[in-house]
Amino acid sequence: MPNLLRNVLAVVLGIVIGGAVNMALVVISPAIIAPPFGVDVNNAEGLSQGMHLFEPRHFIMPFLAHALGTFFGALVAYLIAANFKTRFAYAIGVVYLCGGIAASFMIPAPAWFIALDLIAAYLPMAWLSIQSGVRLQSSGDGGRTSAV
Repeated sequence: MPNLLRNVLAVVLGIVIGGAVNMALVVISPAIIAPPFGVDVNNAEGLSQGMHLFEPRHFIMPFLAHALGTFFGALVAYLIAANFKTRFAYAIGVVYLCGGIAASFMIPAPAWFIALDLIAAYLPMAWLSIQSGVRLQSSGDGGRTSAV
């Protein structure tokens, strides 16, 4: 498969798989940590009206959705990319960081959560996925693969 096609596939699949992981965690979130009674978490208006009822524990699953979505999306991009693997993994992190910035303007949340989310859930997870990708590929090829 030509390098360009592999690299495009890496980005597309990284975004799709990261988004799928994110959405899966968002969907199962209420079953793990129930939202405050009477708060509709299915739209921004319901969140706005009930945000004052949220406790720190209610932000665990959204943070994990963002962090793990970015991690798995960046890992997929790293593993599939033909070259410049690190750049493609970070590109996925930047795409999701832009989404996080946009969401911080659209969905009301406490400042501490927005700061934590933007600082820790995107680029650090892309970095962690690169470290994991290096280890996964080096264990499968006798250590011949580099991170670049």
